[in-house]
Amino acid sequence: MENPESMEHLAHQVRVALESADLAVFTDSLDANVRWGPPDDPSPPCQNREQVLAWYERGKASGATATVSEVTVLGDQLLVGLVVRGTGESQKRGGQALRWQLLSVHDGLVNEIVGFDSRNEALAHAAAPK
Repeated sequence: MENPESMEHLAHQVRVALESADLAVFTDSLDANVRWGPPDDPSPPCQNREQVLAWYERGKASGATATVSEVTVLGDQLLVGLVVRGTGESQKRGGQALRWQLLSVHDGLVNEIVGFDSRNEALAHAAAPK
């Protein structure tokens, strides 16, 4: 179990990194073998730190922006709410789309990021037995 104070510090780091789009700050929070993708994908699209950072960089380069609406500590996980603009999906939804990411933490570093379309889906995944 991660230290609650360490989780609060990491939650703050993640918020600052995502709000500023400063990938250097985010890099320090990611495990070298971090995985990112949809729930229950045995072979997610990103399987290491470089791939995750490249994914965020591609989004930034394409004009996508995200405002952090929430970062909540859930034991060894962080629930991150994002208001995304500048993507095809956000345009279909009137200019912005709500997205949720569940970040799992081990030894003080994010080792898994799972993306969701709804907060309830993310919370259900967080509560599911591992």
